[in-house]
Amino acid sequence: MAEQTIKFTISGMHCVNCAMTIERRLKDLKGIKSVRVNFSSATGIVTYDSNVTNKSSITKYVKDIGYVAKEQVRLDQASKTHIQMGWLVFSILASIVMMALMYVPMPEKIHASMPSVLMIIATVTLLGPGMDFFISAYKSIKNFSANMDVLVSMGILASYLYSTLAIFGIFGMSGHAFFETAVMLIAFIRIGKYLEERVKGRASHALQKLMKLQSDKARLLSPEGKELEVNASSIHVGDKVVVRAGEAIPVDGEVVEGISSVDESMVTGESMPVVKQKGDSVVGATINKTGVLVVKAARVGEETVLSQIINMVEEAQMDKAPIQRFADTVSNIFVPVVIGLSILTFVCWYFVFYNFAGQQPFLWALKMAIAVLVIACPCAMGLATPTAILVGSGVGLDHSILIKRASALEGIARLDTIVFDKTGTMTEGHFVVSDIVPLGAVTESELIKLAAAGCAFSNHPLAQSVVEEAKARKLRWDAVQDFREETGSGIVCHYHGKDLFIGNEGLLSAHGIKIEAHDKTNELYALGKSLMYIAHDHAYMGVLGLTDRIKRNARDVVSRLKQMNIRVVMITGDSEQVAKSAASEAGIEEYRARVLPAEKREIIKDFQRHSKRVGMVGDGINDAPALAQADVGIAIGAGTDVAKETGDIVLVKNDMMDVVKSIQLGRQTLSKVRQNLFWAFFYNVVGIPIAAGVLYPFFGISLKPEYAGLAMAFSSVSVVTNSLLLIRASSLQKSL
Repeated sequence: MAEQTIKFTISGMHCVNCAMTIERRLKDLKGIKSVRVNFSSATGIVTYDSNVTNKSSITKYVKDIGYVAKEQVRLDQASKTHIQMGWLVFSILASIVMMALMYVPMPEKIHASMPSVLMIIATVTLLGPGMDFFISAYKSIKNFSANMDVLVSMGILASYLYSTLAIFGIFGMSGHAFFETAVMLIAFIRIGKYLEERVKGRASHALQKLMKLQSDKARLLSPEGKELEVNASSIHVGDKVVVRAGEAIPVDGEVVEGISSVDESMVTGESMPVVKQKGDSVVGATINKTGVLVVKAARVGEETVLSQIINMVEEAQMDKAPIQRFADTVSNIFVPVVIGLSILTFVCWYFVFYNFAGQQPFLWALKMAIAVLVIACPCAMGLATPTAILVGSGVGLDHSILIKRASALEGIARLDTIVFDKTGTMTEGHFVVSDIVPLGAVTESELIKLAAAGCAFSNHPLAQSVVEEAKARKLRWDAVQDFREETGSGIVCHYHGKDLFIGNEGLLSAHGIKIEAHDKTNELYALGKSLMYIAHDHAYMGVLGLTDRIKRNARDVVSRLKQMNIRVVMITGDSEQVAKSAASEAGIEEYRARVLPAEKREIIKDFQRHSKRVGMVGDGINDAPALAQADVGIAIGAGTDVAKETGDIVLVKNDMMDVVKSIQLGRQTLSKVRQNLFWAFFYNVVGIPIAAGVLYPFFGISLKPEYAGLAMAFSSVSVVTNSLLLIRASSLQKSL
């Protein structure tokens, strides 16, 4: 068996049920091993036996089902979102105009022609923004399924056809026309469609951000030693490329010439540049900081670490389950049941209880059947979730919490595990001088002044932190001479005519300077702090301890999360000592050190395999796969664009306490969703029997189609109103 995988984009899906239908039908195709279709990202992954079927057969079969599949073509979600927004505005304006025409007093002549005007508005609305529902319903029925759009379409058509028959008096029907029910129903459901389209548009943005990190150009080194600027995509394994200071490394490979420091934070999360020299491996899209490197390409194209990160993000997003899945799953049962009840209502009144129907049993039975369809139209059910999400998102935005995906608020309310990245998330992401250990008669100010003089010409993060500390102390120093940096070791220069050495222990030892043992130095090392040794005139002067400081409220956040029965874990690419120190300071007992991007994602997956609902909080590109894999990805606002695009929730203020607030907001919103769904179902349980005329033989109570339409509209208004109460929820305001 030759097993292969095809990844494609799908157009023509209108709801989650469409994705479920494609999955179900493709699984029946011979040679298909597995199928995953994601409505939110409009993508699908199919694993198949190439000896039995092929790509063209699969795409043709998808077309036969009623959709279009194209291999590796990303849909323009932005334009599709604009289209949905346009239809939404159109249907809302149509509803407003129609209601104004119905209730604003007008001359008798104009009022007499009003039904025809209302019919024209309704017809245009049905053929415009309402057409998507009919197309979706047709595809659903064609594939022996039933989604929400089937019942929506039937409700729209029932109210429209009844109103048309009423104004023309066909079949002897007369009375109030309720075209507004069809138009308003379209407007309400369009809100949900627009929100769905916004969710779908997010996936492609994150991947595009990742792709832009890859270099477009590369300096190819020819066999003759000449540098040729070429497209990075034309580099092959074994080619040599030259990378100058400040440039992104275009390929994964091995350094064959040169020595330099490389910023690998996008891969490892390490905030400090790493020294690279002959024999060391480098990763594409990392930044060369100082010297010139000659790199021999080892992996190009899809094999690079960046491409693998992109694939991980894409695959993780494929596993997302949109919040609309529940309503569409229910509709597979609800829709056929309602249609059956409508038919049963007609049959019973026309053939069994016709004695109660008066002189026109057919008209009475038809009205009852239409009333059942209209009152059961799942507008309230369809609005139950998106309206609560919409309001909850607005409340979050008011508190600088950006909710990006419709499922995020429900998902974050159910979390039982939170995983924090360290650098830039738990910490400030910026080194500061935390400890000053002068020796002998040297004072703290003198030691800082010496260090700042040597560090003033360096771009290294640690050196810049020392200069900032000296400036904060308002210290002044003279310029050094003969400045040079020994990559990976530190700074060598002359200050006041004498040698000045600033760097690690190895730098001083290499120049014959003895470092005196000191308990404080050992303590700083044990705490995982970066140590900067200083010697002047070949005499050891002291040491500075630098650290990436934990955020001021980190410990409070961890404590609050524990009180909410949420497990807290920290993961980082830093060393064991640094990780242990940071975790201890934040009050976290569980942590993972020296973790690579792929391993971060695997840690998340391992928690999920043990039935944990996991939230990931991160700020870097290296966190993108883990953010996408987590049940809810929470991106720190000050982090990279990719982290913010991949995350489901963005904390705009870069305040860790907003993690706690987001969970509280999610729980409040989920409570509203549950209330809305309860009342939507309760409404149908009570309303359908009344519309079917169960009470008429005993109490003379019946429900005309127009009143059924008003009841349906009222149920939608009640759901929206209940969602709006979220804004005024006192407990939410106190917690936020």
